Amino acid sequence: MPEKNNSCVGLNEPRLVVRKFLAKPQHEGVGAIVRRSIGRFELRYFDPFLVLDEFSVTAPAGFPDHPHRGFETVTYMIQGSVTHEDFEGHKGTIGAGDLQWMTAGRGIVHSEMPSPHGTQKGLQLWVNLSSKYKMMEPKYQEISSKNIAETTKDGIKVRVIAGEALGTKSPIYTRTPTMYLDFILDPGTHLQQPIPKPWNAFIYILEGEGIFGQSKSSATAHHLLLLGHGDGLEAWNKSTKLLRFILVGGEPLDEPLVQFGPFVMNTQEEIDQTIEDFENYTNGFEKARHWRSESGLSLDF
Repeated sequence: MPEKNNSCVGLNEPRLVVRKFLAKPQHEGVGAIVRRSIGRFELRYFDPFLVLDEFSVTAPAGFPDHPHRGFETVTYMIQGSVTHEDFEGHKGTIGAGDLQWMTAGRGIVHSEMPSPHGTQKGLQLWVNLSSKYKMMEPKYQEISSKNIAETTKDGIKVRVIAGEALGTKSPIYTRTPTMYLDFILDPGTHLQQPIPKPWNAFIYILEGEGIFGQSKSSATAHHLLLLGHGDGLEAWNKSTKLLRFILVGGEPLDEPLVQFGPFVMNTQEEIDQTIEDFENYTNGFEKARHWRSESGLSLDF
């Protein structure tokens, strides 16, 4: 089969795959199963990324009432739907292919619970915020599947969650400069995707088998591949089936990091203050005092 090349882009220094490991299932929330690849023992932090979970949840399991401070959560649904609800009164359903980019800032308490029918699957990425944004007011950016920027060229389809690919840009504003691309490669295709040189970047494979990087490392579903330095990614689908993966990159913050579960700040003193704020319903958590989601459940911290 002749190789189809995305030849509109030329890379001078394709990135190497410098690390690869399999994301194994673990329990999170209440009865939910996640494959965590960033935020686990082997990789606590990949600046500016704190967590990447591929989740699979079937009711009554889920992620009941819990807080966040100091970072953003990016929820991208692959299958089914999740209902989101927070103490500000924001509520909605994130369906298959939909995106929610939530900036927790100074404080959010919310729940994320699955549709009552079937198994719901998706990805959640935690993006750290710089110190100047950690205590900002919470904000949401939400895009339905039909409105996500998408294009196809030479056997390569990309959904542009954040950033730009194949001449298509996402409308999402990223306070921490970030790219998030969902690629599907037909058999026999070759991708060249630029990545800003100073950024950290990784691949997470959702389906199929691909060959990645200058070292031509092969990997299959549920593997995380960390990329080294360079100006972009090369990827090949030399199999007979579709290859689907996300490519995520971000500008490192290069700031001190102290994390206590769902709270991410720059110093231990700030974490201690956050715990005090949450326990006393102050400084951004005032509305948590009397709020409960419809599920009526909560996680302990």
